[in-house]
Amino acid sequence: MIYYGKQSISETDIKAVEEVLRSDFLTQGPAIEQFERTVADYCGAKYAVAVCNATAALHIACLSAGLDTGELLWTSPITFVASANCGRYCGADVDFVDIDEKTYNMSAAALEEKLRRARRENKLPKVVIPIHLAGQSCDMVRIKELSDEYGFTIIEDASHAVGADYLDTKVGSCAFSDMTVFSFHPVKIVTTGEGGMVLTNNHELYEKLLLYRSHGITRNPAKMTHVSDGAWYYQQIVLGCNYRMTDIQAALGTSQMKRLDAFVARRRELAARYDALLQELPLVTPHVMEGANPSWHIYVVRVAFGQISKTKQQLFEAMKEQGIMLNLHYIPVHRQPYYEKLGFRQGDFPQSEKYYDEAFTLPLYYDLTNDQQDRIVESLRKIL
Repeated sequence: MIYYGKQSISETDIKAVEEVLRSDFLTQGPAIEQFERTVADYCGAKYAVAVCNATAALHIACLSAGLDTGELLWTSPITFVASANCGRYCGADVDFVDIDEKTYNMSAAALEEKLRRARRENKLPKVVIPIHLAGQSCDMVRIKELSDEYGFTIIEDASHAVGADYLDTKVGSCAFSDMTVFSFHPVKIVTTGEGGMVLTNNHELYEKLLLYRSHGITRNPAKMTHVSDGAWYYQQIVLGCNYRMTDIQAALGTSQMKRLDAFVARRRELAARYDALLQELPLVTPHVMEGANPSWHIYVVRVAFGQISKTKQQLFEAMKEQGIMLNLHYIPVHRQPYYEKLGFRQGDFPQSEKYYDEAFTLPLYYDLTNDQQDRIVESLRKIL
């Protein structure tokens, strides 16, 4: 069976984890800071805070941005639910900005139009979370310009985009945002098993992220309300969470980062092969925005199913019979029952809904061979 995604674990990765298992620290030890420094240095960011998963990263990023009850978070409908749920965890209201019809990322034009209406209605967002779908950066230059004009905090959801390039920067540099979030789930480009990270260049945000990651507790006397009682003493100064990553996970992540460039190079090679091999099929291959160089966490194509004899369900089942598991990224968040109960309806975001009707995700991962990829394309050709 060929799955849509799969981790690549080397003997070096296994040895790195074994070293931690034989060390004095399984959690809250030196491997955490080493992993954070490795990712921050690679991306060109000043600070990084590792956590147990990317949902936790999004949550503490929102908390650190000061998102609170009654305020607004905007994100894209084409994302995993966590990108919206993080706002609900803070008591905030959530709304969405429709996608660009070519890149499937948040449309900067739609964002600008919605911001103009929101200013007239006095309903501007506190936080905007653009999603770098498939590992391709959004139009961050324009989104940053709009942030400067309308005063919202930008949290890049770059869960798909570790290793990606945008203009002259690495995604994660926070050159055009306040914070960036990565995911290290096993199907992502780099894995820690489960894991996430927030990067920032703002020291005040960094200090808040550290607090919210670990119960809101500090051992820093300068942050305490009175003089410390002794070496054992700590204070909880905010309501934080227990979102810590283990040293076991961090050691795996640091080892994986040594192969990140190789991971991305192979994914780019496979994406280019798909582009060429799929040319004669009745589908649309991904569009890459000028200035972006995706890291290709996933490869999404679109088919106008109303114009062919197969339904999407029939395509998925037929490919599965050939030993190939397709996937779909994503069901529009506003069509989830939880969000429909909040008032969202079919037709609210037409580009996202049209995308859902037509899109599916092809297998793409570092260890996928050219022969396997040829088999995937040949199976698609026969079925379509």
